[in-house]
Amino acid sequence: MFQMTRNDRLDSAKSPDQKSTPKEDSPQPLAFELLTLSKIYHRSKGMLVHAVDNLTLSLPVGQVLGLLGPNGAGKTTTIKMLCGLVTPTSGRVLLGGVDVARERSLAVQQIGAVLEGARNVYWSLSAWQNLLYFGRLKGLRRKEIAPRAEFLLRSLDLWEQRHQAVSGFSRGMQQKVAIASALITDPPLLLLDEPTLGLDVQTARTVKEWVAQLAHEQGKTIVLTTHQLNLAQDLCDRVAIIRQGKLVTDLPTRELLARFRQDLIEIRLGGSVTALASRLFDGFSVTSDEGGSRIRGPIADQAQLYDLLAACRAQGLPLLAVEPVEPDLEDVFVQILGEE
Repeated sequence: MFQMTRNDRLDSAKSPDQKSTPKEDSPQPLAFELLTLSKIYHRSKGMLVHAVDNLTLSLPVGQVLGLLGPNGAGKTTTIKMLCGLVTPTSGRVLLGGVDVARERSLAVQQIGAVLEGARNVYWSLSAWQNLLYFGRLKGLRRKEIAPRAEFLLRSLDLWEQRHQAVSGFSRGMQQKVAIASALITDPPLLLLDEPTLGLDVQTARTVKEWVAQLAHEQGKTIVLTTHQLNLAQDLCDRVAIIRQGKLVTDLPTRELLARFRQDLIEIRLGGSVTALASRLFDGFSVTSDEGGSRIRGPIADQAQLYDLLAACRAQGLPLLAVEPVEPDLEDVFVQILGEE
């Protein structure tokens, strides 16, 4: 089994091994480039907050990037600088080689965005009116907008409700209208900030299928931020993790999983581990549901396993199973942020 020390794994994740990727005769064009990008906010009493700190990141055309990190890591600020909604303190944003600061109107024509926690559409307008408005706002003529709007609304099962005010829609339906509005101009780059947040299972699945279709069938470049790491693992070609505004790792998803592959164990207990007790399992993910608790993480040797089982026994919960598991993106995420 592939083994690495903690420092080796983290160093290799920060600086990808260029030899692992075959060189091509001509470089693949980039959808965007963030060059030493920083955003500093001035708070009260002279306090400075580095929301994004010297971030350099790029993505080839046609790939899906998962931009991940804990709350407050700087993901949404980064997305807003990509959109041209927030002005960087320093650094540059290039969209298809066009500098956002110098040619903003030309650069942002390449983008469709759905921002988390924001009203991406006008609630007083109908779904149809929203698509017409955003299409005209971005320079399309009505005869160009109408067939595109119909295609989007039918694909998202909103055609029958197209003339109803968005304010009366469910959260999932409103999110569908926001996605349709972002796609009305058929942009090459789509920015999705927590696109499935607050959605029911069926609607979240529809959004997931749409993202996969846009990337794999229509060749869109997509930047996705999400706390649902299983969604990121399923959809993303590449993963970039940031913490406190700094880039921690940037690797193809498969390579990232391979570099952090090690002996992982999952312990299932018949009952819920309390929040206080979960602190005993530092470096492990602890999840509880109606069926019990799962404690999952890396095991260095048998001695550590016995110590962990002793800690579980101290909780007074029945031991249901101890099983080796393959690592997933959640395991990698926990390890990287724990080591940082």
